[in-house]
Amino acid sequence: MKPARKQRLTLILLMVLGASIATAFALKSFNENLMYFFSTTDVVDHKAPKDTLFRLGGMVIKGSVERPGDGMMVRFKLTDFSKEVTVEYTGILPDLFREGQGIVAHGKLNTQGVFIAEEVLAKHDENYMPPEVKDSLKNQPKSLKDE
Repeated sequence: MKPARKQRLTLILLMVLGASIATAFALKSFNENLMYFFSTTDVVDHKAPKDTLFRLGGMVIKGSVERPGDGMMVRFKLTDFSKEVTVEYTGILPDLFREGQGIVAHGKLNTQGVFIAEEVLAKHDENYMPPEVKDSLKNQPKSLKDE
């Protein structure tokens, strides 16, 4: 093989190797930042991961919001009209957070099955509901929604 051809082949192999490494890093980064959505039924049925961040959505149950102690911790329950999950959040809740409204929370489950939220997102107008919550509520039996 001629030296010029050998040099060109080496250069092509190095470019392919570099592109492969860059693609691997990009996919790894994407996978680490991917956040799945689960309904409260999925969480109760143990379909949600234990040690991974994910989104939990549902409706805040009326009368379930409580603020134990003097801190900024708030505890409330979410439902998809089938099953409910207790959520704990430490921080300032969005201004639009209310009982009976749809929310999406980012966080993870603790060992007791309580969802520890790192962020709580509330709807932004009277007609809006997060798409994930709307889809999970559509999947519930009609008799449960009418309660």
